[in-house]
Amino acid sequence: MAMDELYRDYILDHYKSPRNFGELDPHDLQWHDHNPLCGDELGVHVRVEGGRIAELRFHGQGCAISQASASIASEELVGMEVDDVARLSADWVTDLLGIDISPTRRKCALLSLKVMRGATSGDASWPESQSV
Repeated sequence: MAMDELYRDYILDHYKSPRNFGELDPHDLQWHDHNPLCGDELGVHVRVEGGRIAELRFHGQGCAISQASASIASEELVGMEVDDVARLSADWVTDLLGIDISPTRRKCALLSLKVMRGATSGDASWPESQSV
């Protein structure tokens, strides 16, 4: 099986059985946003303990890339320092996905990081790639 196929299966698995999906009550932080290009929408509820993300839940609807990206990212975000989220770049998400993301699907993939940055820092701009 080719590496691309493995990553496609990985993304489909996260889309069909998303991790950390739902709502969290009570929660300390929240944000909701959407991708106007395709209609994907995503919200997040975050519980914080000692400056770290103790628990989070994504909720919303959209394409396989946006939903799988939220699921995959959620597993990495739990336990992270809240302040570190603002420093994550677009490359962090695309590296987690493990496949080339076309320019038209880029915002789908980045929506989860956009809402996490909104929730943790109030900065809901689209994440950029890190310059080398």
